Amino acid sequence: MIDKESFFKKYNLGDEDLKEAKITWEELEKIYDSYCQLEPRLREVSKDFVDDYLYDIEKAGIHSYRYRTKEPGHLLEKIIRKRREEYQKYREINADNFYKYLTDLIGIRVLFLYREDWINFHRYITSVFENNPELYIQDRLKDYDPDENHYYVAERPKVYKRAGDSRIYDEKLIEIRSDGIYRSLHYIIKYKGYYVEIQGRTLFEEGWSEVDHDIVYPYNKNDVMLKDFSTLLNRLSGMADEMSSYFRRMTEQKKENDR
Repeated sequence: MIDKESFFKKYNLGDEDLKEAKITWEELEKIYDSYCQLEPRLREVSKDFVDDYLYDIEKAGIHSYRYRTKEPGHLLEKIIRKRREEYQKYREINADNFYKYLTDLIGIRVLFLYREDWINFHRYITSVFENNPELYIQDRLKDYDPDENHYYVAERPKVYKRAGDSRIYDEKLIEIRSDGIYRSLHYIIKYKGYYVEIQGRTLFEEGWSEVDHDIVYPYNKNDVMLKDFSTLLNRLSGMADEMSSYFRRMTEQKKENDR
């Protein structure tokens, strides 16, 4: 059981937000209880995924990884937010089908030392999972595949980048988006009956993202001062990434010259 007042206080929400989302607290309680019963299974699935595909980090082309299942309160907050933003898309979500709508109940973070290393992971993940555009999700309910043994890429891989970032991504391989400051690779994999969201970032970008997510997003995103400081930290992380890439290119050039 989740306490309504504590939930509202933690996530800076109120009854008015539920009205705007057109959902009752009783419906949210049912989803909460259903998710708490499902979460142990999701933990098993996430561990299996990591053991099967990411444990050998060199083979996967990454520096390191970490994984988690979604915190129940975050799940309810996201449902409220999504119904407010895209009501028609999420209007049928309920305690029986929420796992078909939300693709990040299992979240895996893969980290790169250098930004350019994304290509190694992309080649790996699209080689071990079927990547057929005909299987990409369009309708969350109609396109859900109940076959637990069918593993595949469920959305077109995409990357969010900042304007001015180095042109290291190939549009033929990955959808490129830009939203100002957010940098991250995104893959949605259908695995053992559930969706697994994989995000790829550099170590520097991960540091900024963790600070921003803890302090600014999504509960203080209207605080101008916090957003300004977060933007500054983001620029510094971007510069650190660029410098790291320069260091590597200089080292590689030096090796070539010494041959």
